[in-house]
Amino acid sequence: MNNSTATESEQRGRLQLAAGICSRAGCKPQNEDSAVFHWPADPHLQDYLGAVAAVADGVSSAEAGALASCMATSQFVGDYYSAPDTWSAARAGQRALASINSKLYRSSHDYPREEKGFLCTFSALVFKSRTAHFFHIGDSRIHLLRGGKLECLTRDHSVALGHRQSMLSRALGMDTGLQVDYGRITMERDDRFLLTSDGVHDFVPREVLADILQREELEEGEMAETLVRLAEENGSDDNLTAVVVSVRGLPDATLDEYSHKIARLPFPPPLTPGMILDSFAVEREIFSSQRSQLYLVRDTHTGAALVMKTPSINYEDDIHYIDRFVQEEWIGLRIHSERVVRVFRQKRPRTALYYLMEYIEGCTLETWIERHRFPKPAEAFRIVRQIAEGLQAFHDRETIHQDLKPANIMIDGKGGVKIVDFGSVYVAGSAEIFRPLEHPGALGTASYSDPHYLMGRNTAIQGDIYALATIAYEMFTGELPYGEEINECRSLVDYEQLRYRSAAQFNPVIPIWFDRTLERGCAVDLEKRYHTIAGFIADLGNPNPEYLRDDPSEYKSRNASLFWKILSGLWIVTLLAVIALFSTGE
Repeated sequence: MNNSTATESEQRGRLQLAAGICSRAGCKPQNEDSAVFHWPADPHLQDYLGAVAAVADGVSSAEAGALASCMATSQFVGDYYSAPDTWSAARAGQRALASINSKLYRSSHDYPREEKGFLCTFSALVFKSRTAHFFHIGDSRIHLLRGGKLECLTRDHSVALGHRQSMLSRALGMDTGLQVDYGRITMERDDRFLLTSDGVHDFVPREVLADILQREELEEGEMAETLVRLAEENGSDDNLTAVVVSVRGLPDATLDEYSHKIARLPFPPPLTPGMILDSFAVEREIFSSQRSQLYLVRDTHTGAALVMKTPSINYEDDIHYIDRFVQEEWIGLRIHSERVVRVFRQKRPRTALYYLMEYIEGCTLETWIERHRFPKPAEAFRIVRQIAEGLQAFHDRETIHQDLKPANIMIDGKGGVKIVDFGSVYVAGSAEIFRPLEHPGALGTASYSDPHYLMGRNTAIQGDIYALATIAYEMFTGELPYGEEINECRSLVDYEQLRYRSAAQFNPVIPIWFDRTLERGCAVDLEKRYHTIAGFIADLGNPNPEYLRDDPSEYKSRNASLFWKILSGLWIVTLLAVIALFSTGE
């Protein structure tokens, strides 16, 4: 990353920072360090989320260290600024790191034969109000210069092996569990923070670091560049990165009172047309259940139509429910896909607990299925593929939907698909950090949720595949693959006794390969079920040769087999045409 300096805010009574970055490959052929300083232009984000500085050092022996460090810094910034205002800096930062760690760990195991390891150290500072929050894992470091004294705020997570040799004991992506050092310090005017990779601090004595940071004739970017140059001159054999952040001004008051207030926002009362809440005029109620309400509202400032989701007053004293409701907003802010409903960040102070989403004109997939008893294969497959794209957007952010069903999928006026509910979403890695707030019991829907999930086991991506396959089955047949008996199951043994009902039993034009793809997609046995969405969609759109073979136990008639193969040919032509249309038009 090139040298950069952030201009300080000119407004009084607000946090004012100046920063500079220098990062070089040094004697190595590639720079596997990554550094960032982010100070958003939006005054609302400046006041309530602050600024972020971070340094990540890729573990070179892990082959994918450069990718890991870049992914860590960029996703930390993205995830932190997607956090709801109701979360503390500590919670937002630790939740972001848990998600990053899970993604890096999974990425390493996606390349077992290539032995690619996505590992990196990580140190970050969040400057919020009058407090600096620091997060640390590995052997990069954070220093604070105050009153002429330099203090190291972090400790190295490494084990000495011998002369100038050590081994990391902690790193992002090293394990499924994550131990992050977290601390906070009240800032003072003229504080100066320094973040470095080991290529700098291992080769520049502490007294020299302090001396450079005290040179008032140097700008922050010049300080960072000077430290990197000195490390090179002193024989550094590693990549070199330094980030310098100076505190030029502090707010007149802290955000403690604000945070305390917003974390305990009251539940809105039942809303009726004509009522106005925080400049949002209620036009009508869209949906209401025991757990929440959806309202169509209009922003009186911009005229935009939005959907406001409010919590049910039935759970006003339920801390688990409130935590999950706030988490919904965070999940929606993190996922960016045209197949997932968009959640908007609030730009005005809230007086009650709710969040805002885009308004979609159309109908639910549940209604669509009722109106299309036997849909055209091309149209139904197009919808299934778009649902899969939406699910993939969740999985790319290390989240599992867990409650995909037709009622949670919208079809807009142009036939576009959007997944609209985040109430049961599981975020990989979060459980390792946030143990105090537990979410007892599964929140899925029996007809569509993976039986293993309903029995208390998290089956991750395979659980969402089960739901997708069940929905696809219902779209083509109007029925459920195991019938209504599935709602009577109370144990995994009950589920294992269920028998898949051939889709052709309800829609005779469905070919063998398509039916067997659906059967494998919603198999109760996890060994038989697909492991990836891509694999399931590929077999739906292109006949798997394995599924074209006759199965004597199910298909005894050669004439029936010939009939299925003829129909398979017709489906192949239709679906290939659809796929070609999508590749050129979408």
